[in-house]
Amino acid sequence: MKLIVGLGNPGAQYEQTRHNAGFMAVDLLAQRHASGQIPKSRFHAVTLDAIIGTEKVLLMKPTKYMNLSGQSVGEAIRFYKLDPNEDLLVLVDDIALPVGFIRVRKNGSAGGHNGLSDIDRLLGGADYPRIRIGVGNVPKFMNQADWVLSKFMKEEHGDVDRSLKAAADATECLLGEGISKAMNAFNTKLVKPKPEPKKESPNQSDSNSDTKSNKENTSTQPESNTKMENKNVN
Repeated sequence: MKLIVGLGNPGAQYEQTRHNAGFMAVDLLAQRHASGQIPKSRFHAVTLDAIIGTEKVLLMKPTKYMNLSGQSVGEAIRFYKLDPNEDLLVLVDDIALPVGFIRVRKNGSAGGHNGLSDIDRLLGGADYPRIRIGVGNVPKFMNQADWVLSKFMKEEHGDVDRSLKAAADATECLLGEGISKAMNAFNTKLVKPKPEPKKESPNQSDSNSDTKSNKENTSTQPESNTKMENKNVN
């Protein structure tokens, strides 16, 4: 038995918000592997039994609020006598990733995420796999709570659909071929865009040219290379 948990907040007012990306990914898995089944209420969560590949799986969406997600996970882990490191997978939103990107991780810190923090507290550690779904960095004019509880913008919908599909695909890959294979297949490298060079005004350009010309005419020392390139794209 494998336990796959999507994190989010219950209630219509939170549907399709950034913080509910985990719910949305589990819904997609349910469409693929548990279509037509009637959800059950267990472990303070909505659950569905499914078969993914050759694995028997319990899909779970906690019905407690995000900061109490650990209660549902802990109850299911104890009931089925599961090993979190081997049998648990958490699908969760991540503000450190752009919309459209995911990250598969064997374990890791909660990174300030209240749902993961509560799961860590109930399980006594963070040694369990998770798939992080990018929801975008918090804009400077908003606080984090308002951002994660906001809905995705219309122009983001294509990227959201792509990331949810990737999360579901990565889950299937992880269950069938292991987490290392899933990490290699789905963890694409993020490349920071290079800053655009500053444009010089015509007067500045002329002045620089004159200065350079004067140096070339008067100096006997070779011109030093002061151009520095930032090659850090991680």
